[in-house]
Amino acid sequence: MKFAEKAVIMNASEMNRAIKRMAHEIIEANKGIDNLVLLGVQRRGVPLARMLGEAIKAVEGSEVPQGALDITFYRDDLSTLGPTPQVASTEMPFDVTGKIIILVDDVLYTGRTVRAALDVIMDWGRPEAIRLSVLVDRGHRELPIRPDFVGKNVPTSQREIIKVKVLEFDDKAEVVVGEVAAE
Repeated sequence: MKFAEKAVIMNASEMNRAIKRMAHEIIEANKGIDNLVLLGVQRRGVPLARMLGEAIKAVEGSEVPQGALDITFYRDDLSTLGPTPQVASTEMPFDVTGKIIILVDDVLYTGRTVRAALDVIMDWGRPEAIRLSVLVDRGHRELPIRPDFVGKNVPTSQREIIKVKVLEFDDKAEVVVGEVAAE
């Protein structure tokens, strides 16, 4: 499957600006950072959660605990991923019970990834609340899931794809839109 990039819809500085804005919104909505934790969805949600944590620390002067979720075995399409799906790690260096969790992901599309992430979190404990933060909301929801904090809303067609690139995995930071190209 080949990706044909059409346009850059957020460059690195626009991504940083959106993350800083979302950090302020999170702080304001929670009246500070008490009892707050950040959980990034593997893969690109993890570095985005780290960036969000750095932006929150710049404002509040304190670090917010962070973790990472691997949702692979909670996906409702696991059987279509082939015999050896890529599995990452879940790292939760804190008890989620009673915490306000900010679930961080790169792109919100159908809502199925978020549903799987909610299942993972609930298997680890009972948080006070879970809020969703996404860098890009592209629409086309199949489940009744809505983000609380959004970097950018990007209306797309069903055939378009949004790719969030981060330094850790892609050696650059940007968000691009494209389509699957015929081979």
